[in-house]
Amino acid sequence: MSIGIFLLAALGGGLGAALRFTTDGLVMRNVHSGYPWGTFVINSTGSLLLGFLTGLSDSSVLDADWLFVLGGGLMGGFTTFSTAMVDTVHMLQKRTFGRFFANSLGMLVLTVVLAFVGLAIGRAL
Repeated sequence: MSIGIFLLAALGGGLGAALRFTTDGLVMRNVHSGYPWGTFVINSTGSLLLGFLTGLSDSSVLDADWLFVLGGGLMGGFTTFSTAMVDTVHMLQKRTFGRFFANSLGMLVLTVVLAFVGLAIGRAL
């Protein structure tokens, strides 16, 4: 991997983090709920897009270096597994068990399904 690709991935990570911050703010301003919908939307969208990018790479439409830049950099900066897990622990501590199960199991199942869908779409192109 060249230094240029590495720097592009780092730039992508920063851009992804900025997109995460913006997306979370937009969602949370428009959805008034105790549930972290911003994180849910971010991780769901990120799983779909990373699956799509990986599918494009699997079918040789997207070069491996660009998968690293866009998948590892941009999507890596955008998605936030750690925030989702901290949110989940807080739900358990607050004894909001419905939200706890929706967040832990619901997000896991949905993001895996979306990654599969994205992968299938990317491979089909």
